[in-house]
Amino acid sequence: MFLLKFVCAIITRFLFILVSLVGVWRVTNVKNDYLYWLLTVFYLPLVAEMIITLKRRKGQDYKWFSPSILFFLISIIPSIWILELHHQGNKAHSPQCKKLDSWENVKSMVLPLNHTMGMNDTLKHLERVLTSVCPNDWILGLHQVLLILLIIGKWLLPLGGGITREELSQLLLIFVGTAADILEFTSETLSDVKENNQKLVYIILAVWTWSMLQFPFHLAVVTSRPQNSDEPKDGDGCCNFLLSRHSTDIWNILESLFIQDGPFLVVRLLVMIYFDVFHQMLVFFAIKNFLVVILNLYRLIVICLDFRPPLPSSEDRCGKDCV
Repeated sequence: MFLLKFVCAIITRFLFILVSLVGVWRVTNVKNDYLYWLLTVFYLPLVAEMIITLKRRKGQDYKWFSPSILFFLISIIPSIWILELHHQGNKAHSPQCKKLDSWENVKSMVLPLNHTMGMNDTLKHLERVLTSVCPNDWILGLHQVLLILLIIGKWLLPLGGGITREELSQLLLIFVGTAADILEFTSETLSDVKENNQKLVYIILAVWTWSMLQFPFHLAVVTSRPQNSDEPKDGDGCCNFLLSRHSTDIWNILESLFIQDGPFLVVRLLVMIYFDVFHQMLVFFAIKNFLVVILNLYRLIVICLDFRPPLPSSEDRCGKDCV
C-alpha cells in the first residue's frame, strides 16, 4: 500500500510537469523566442514540494490544502495567459491552420505517424502536426487538459490525514461541476472579445485565474464537524456554534459568491453593458449566474433565520434559580 501511494504521488506530479512543459513549448513556438523556456523556472516550487512531501509525508497530501495543485497552477497559468493574449492580439493575422472539428481532420493528422520510420522522423512529424493546429484549438485543449488533470490528479494523490474517501468523492464531484462552469465561462466570454480589446481579455483572464483557486483549497467539503453538535460547548459563542453546524454550506456559499458565480456575473454584465456585446447565450449564462447568486444568498438567510441557540435544560435553570 505504501509503494502504491508513493508511485501515485510521483505519477501525479510527473503529469503536472509534463502538461506544463507542453504549455511552455507552445509559447516558445508561437512567440518564436527561446527565452520563454525560462518559464520552466515556475516548476521549481512543484519539484521542491514533491521532494519534501515524499520525504516527510510519504507522498500523502494535506487535509485542507493541496500544495502540488497550487504549484501546478502557478507553473501553467503564465503560459496560458501568454497564449491567450497573443491569440487575441493576432486574430487578424492567424495563418492557415487545421481545425479539430471533425474526425477526418484528426485522422489526416494522426495517420501519417504510423508510416514514419525512425524516432527522429516521428518526432519531427509530430512537431509539424502540433504546430499546424489552429491557435484557438490549442488554447482550448490546454484549458481542457488542465481541468481534467486537476480532477484526476486530486483523485490519484494519496489521501491527507483526516480526509475520508466519502469526502474525497464529494470533492471530486464538485470539481467536475466547477471545471465545467469555468471552461464554459472562458470559452464563451473570450469568444465575445472584439479585435484589439486587450482590456477585456485581461479582465476575463484575471477572473479565470481567481476562480482556479477553488481547486487547491478544500474548505467547502473537508470540514471539522463535531460528532455531538446539538449543544454548544462551554465557552463557544452562537457564531462558533453556527459555523460548526453549517460550515460546509457556508463555505460553499462563500466560494460561489466571491470566487465563481459572483465574479462571472460581474464580468458578463460588464461585457453586455460596457463593451456592448449582446447575444442569446451570453444573456442565458448571465441569468444562470444571477440565479445561483440569489439562491445562495437565500440559502444563507435561511441558515441564519433557522438557527436558534439551544435553550438551557431544566436542570440548568433549576441550578441558576437555586443559586
